[in-house]
Amino acid sequence: MTLSAKTKKTVGKLITYAVLVTGSLFCIVPLVWMVRSSLMTPVEIFMVPVKWVPDKMMWSNYKKVFEVLPFFTYYRNSLFIAALVVAGSMLTSSICAYGLARIKWKGRNVVFACIMASMMLPFAVTLIPTFLMWRAIGFTNSFVPLIAPAWFGGGAFYIFLLRQFYMTIPKDFDEAAYLDGANHFQIFTRIILPITKPSLAVVGLFTFMNTWNDFLGPLVYLNDEAKYTVALGLQLFTGSYRSEWHLMMAAACLVLIPVILVFIVGQRYLIEGITMSGVKG
Repeated sequence: MTLSAKTKKTVGKLITYAVLVTGSLFCIVPLVWMVRSSLMTPVEIFMVPVKWVPDKMMWSNYKKVFEVLPFFTYYRNSLFIAALVVAGSMLTSSICAYGLARIKWKGRNVVFACIMASMMLPFAVTLIPTFLMWRAIGFTNSFVPLIAPAWFGGGAFYIFLLRQFYMTIPKDFDEAAYLDGANHFQIFTRIILPITKPSLAVVGLFTFMNTWNDFLGPLVYLNDEAKYTVALGLQLFTGSYRSEWHLMMAAACLVLIPVILVFIVGQRYLIEGITMSGVKG
């Protein structure tokens, strides 16, 4: 390799790193601004020029979050909803994906095409008819509309993700199990599920983050403040005449903690699951 070639390679790496660092700043700066604002007084937050380090760390802002609003209740509600939605999505989406990928039946491709087509429908299109349905059967102002859909398929994207992974598993496993007298339930629970742990972890991670951060769903279906989630609780810090920005930033930091912890724990499965599900199929 000539010197000029080495120089070109070095310059290329420097440019790549510069682009990556610049892009990461767009993600990190808002996070830093939120954390520093959570430790400031309302006056310090919007001072010009921008003040990145508070004169005094206002750790009391985090305590006031729970004094001003019942944030423990919102946390409990969000954890309850997220846990049930994650369980339902992982269970039912894996069952649907198994039926579409490993069992041959008439109309299978048509059903899968319909499932994929449903992903193209914006949430706003189905919002009103779905709300009217839940209101007609008397489940508004409850957690049921937020939890029940996860137990009936888990979501088109998750079905697609798992189906792509199931398609990569050799059929020899199924045939060997058939010869040993296993049925579809035994094949699914004893062979397929243990192999698909990475993809199931991806489904669980995505479901948790989407459910935890969901604002529109709880806003539409929940009226009782005691049933609010953390996403709805955050908007209570802003009013028509006054906004408690320092408390909102402190609450936002508290809301972010579970998402960060879940992502750290499942990061390895996230990368492995997406790679194994998306490359083949």
